[in-house]
Amino acid sequence: MFNTKIAIVLRSNLASWQKLNVTAFRSSGIVGQFPDVIGEPYRDRAGNLYNALSIQPMIVLSADEETMSTIHRRSLERNVTSSIFIEEMFSTGHDVANRAVFSEFAPEDAKVVGIALRADKKIVDKITKGATMHS
Repeated sequence: MFNTKIAIVLRSNLASWQKLNVTAFRSSGIVGQFPDVIGEPYRDRAGNLYNALSIQPMIVLSADEETMSTIHRRSLERNVTSSIFIEEMFSTGHDVANRAVFSEFAPEDAKVVGIALRADKKIVDKITKGATMHS
């Protein structure tokens, strides 16, 4: 049905609240980059209106620290713009602070805890190779 794939990869040693937080923020980055992924608003039988949701499923994967670094590197090598969350962002409280701390790191020293990307299915599969289904 879709020729693209959305994948969110989480570092496997995160606490549950961190996994949920990173997933929520990374998926918003995908929506920001690809607004066409959002469908029409939902309406229930009583006529109440609800927010529109993604028309495309998102797969959530898990990887260790080394694999996360590899996935990050592969996304850069393939020029796939991604949504990245680094460990230091857990200590900030807002977007400006997140961007400030993020700018202090380069790909080789960033402690990536979450990455989300949307690209051709085969490319996403190659980039995320080594990650496993999140459980």
